[in-house]
Amino acid sequence: MKFLNIEALLSIILISSDNSYGFTTPSTSSQHQFSNSISSSSSLYSAVEEDVEKKVIKTRSIGDRDKMSFLKYQRDTIAKKPDYLRGAGAFKKVKKDVAADMKSQFDSTMMNTMKETPNFKLEKDGVEFFLAKDHGFCWGVERSINLAYSAVETFPDSQLHITNELIHNPMVNDRLHSKNVNFIVKDEDNNKDFSAIQEGDVVMLPAFGATLDEMKILDAKNVKVVDTTCPWVAKVWNTVHTHQVRGLTSVIHGKYAHEETMATKSMCETYVCVKNLDEAEYLADFISTAKPEDTERTEAFMKKFSKACSPHFDPHKHLVKIGLANQTTMYKKETRAIGQLLQKTIMGRFGPDLINDHYYEFDTICDATQVRQDAVDELCNLHYSKEENKLDFILVVGGFDSSNTAHLLEIPQMRGVRSYHINEADCVHADNTIKHRTMEGDIIENDALLLPKTDGRKLRVGVTSGASTPDKEVQDALGRIMMLSKLYYQNSEEKEDSTEEERTSSSDATTPIASCN
Repeated sequence: MKFLNIEALLSIILISSDNSYGFTTPSTSSQHQFSNSISSSSSLYSAVEEDVEKKVIKTRSIGDRDKMSFLKYQRDTIAKKPDYLRGAGAFKKVKKDVAADMKSQFDSTMMNTMKETPNFKLEKDGVEFFLAKDHGFCWGVERSINLAYSAVETFPDSQLHITNELIHNPMVNDRLHSKNVNFIVKDEDNNKDFSAIQEGDVVMLPAFGATLDEMKILDAKNVKVVDTTCPWVAKVWNTVHTHQVRGLTSVIHGKYAHEETMATKSMCETYVCVKNLDEAEYLADFISTAKPEDTERTEAFMKKFSKACSPHFDPHKHLVKIGLANQTTMYKKETRAIGQLLQKTIMGRFGPDLINDHYYEFDTICDATQVRQDAVDELCNLHYSKEENKLDFILVVGGFDSSNTAHLLEIPQMRGVRSYHINEADCVHADNTIKHRTMEGDIIENDALLLPKTDGRKLRVGVTSGASTPDKEVQDALGRIMMLSKLYYQNSEEKEDSTEEERTSSSDATTPIASCN
């Protein structure tokens, strides 16, 4: 047998082998997406016998350090306890009822009709809708909701808590509130108050995961934990564990205060977060040109990243060897650009021969994020197609605090296509205005939505939704647009017809002036 380089083998095993989350089998299309993302590592992984794999993990993970000094093993020790539930196996009795409940709450006849057409197009009530081919719930979100709803049904006599919003969607979180689930209170600095949790309670962890400190607090309280963390997030944690094993600093492309990134930071020994390419360029410039004796520049760097780096962070020491990870919902093209920038920067400082000693990268953007972004790109292509009339606008539906939804808006905005991000159907108002979130994060209350038409063509709307958005919520928003189109354009046409009739009538009633011959 031909074996891989031990460093490459370690990476494959650490990223691919952690199937301890016991997630339920996704739908065929979702399962295909997930399998594609790890196909390359899985094919290599299958070539390595199980006993060799275990030896490699043991050799590389322990080294000269105590095994429990690695944060991954502290997490795994808690997660292996009997009262830590993280798969569907514990909820088999309620599986059928929960599935039916989710279908009735989230399914949409209109959306299903669009999906059954070859081009995902539907014409209804004078509006042409063009649905992004990949949109809405990802299987990780469906799995998370399924586990949370199953926990509610399985433990009806227990006090249930959740450490954060389950997902960034008001419909789902409101449903949990209605089922008497207690949402842990947090202050403006994201500090949480766990005092309401008592021994024997049931505590759910959201799809974004929980920090290691939170897991330790819950472990000490002797509660039953239902972990709904998306496996793609756990994949990122395995990546930053690889960084720790290799002695690398984790550079995380993500928003430092986002729940997922906070959980990921807690799994890192040393980290710094960059939220966009501008911040990555600032960091890269520091790596390339900053000197230890330049205290003023060092202080400026630390001030800029004071909330986005580990407490012991020293940029001169900890940016010598780095690894890239990311919040799974970030804009994938930006993550790739950051990776190329950092790789080029490290090569420029240390030379191409030493790149593997100073830089490590593994793609941790989840497939659901990627395909949804690609599908919106296709809608923009349709807008600019010579064969088709332009879209009037693209509607993006999803929570205002949803990172993956916000990035869906960025794509049409950057390509010059009129587009709006709403979080619920009520954002479309009867007076032809729309409440929406901008790319910069501002909430605009009353922008005009439907613009006057002079060519008589139908309204054309592109449609997509974030990974936490049910189809039913999108259908409700489209229903409002159809009603608004009927009222706005029909009234405009009737008004025009009425004005024309008045002009004609007035013309007929006018008596010509006789000539004075």
